[in-house]
Amino acid sequence: MARTSQPRFSRKANADATPAHTEKQIGGAKNAGKRLVPSQKAPRYYPAEDVRRPKITRKVANPTKIRSSITPGTVLILLAGRFRGKRVVFLKQLDSGLLLVTGPFKINGVPLRRVNQAYVIATSTKVELGDYKVNEKINDTYFAKTSSKGKVSAEEEFFEDGKPKTKEALPEAKTADQKEVDKTIVAALKKTENLAKYLRSSFGLSKGQFPHQLKF
Repeated sequence: MARTSQPRFSRKANADATPAHTEKQIGGAKNAGKRLVPSQKAPRYYPAEDVRRPKITRKVANPTKIRSSITPGTVLILLAGRFRGKRVVFLKQLDSGLLLVTGPFKINGVPLRRVNQAYVIATSTKVELGDYKVNEKINDTYFAKTSSKGKVSAEEEFFEDGKPKTKEALPEAKTADQKEVDKTIVAALKKTENLAKYLRSSFGLSKGQFPHQLKF
């Protein structure tokens, strides 16, 4: 008959585990004789306010996965934002998980933008970009807005509402970057007939059409 193995406990581990209270003999006629005394004394002073401890989390921020239908060169349809209904070309995924797209600007007026993949429709049309890679400087920091205004008092801000706000001009460096990207994409569009016209056209639904029944 086989013997079942039982877990063995070391005597050293049991000896190290000290009890929370120890029993002590107290002398005197008015005392009870025995008392339970804590093994470790409580701290003499306490903080005046509770110190908040940061919550321990074991979550790891994984990069956002994009749909398999979205690859570099895929033509996407924007569903929200200023350029909704426009067709754009997908270039790459940024570190934030957003998609970097462009019209290109020379074709339909859509500049380099970041969009969420939840607000695009991936079509089966694709622009052959070959080994083209977007410049690494075009990242999430590239699209950060810089506030040129200094500290404005509440009175100045109150009376400023009635005045027309002047639109800030786009930096020349970003204009040059846009032209460089457009140059490559426009050259690729010329290889396929009517592809530039397809990007110029806007997407829309007629009466009785439903997007889930269409094949893009």
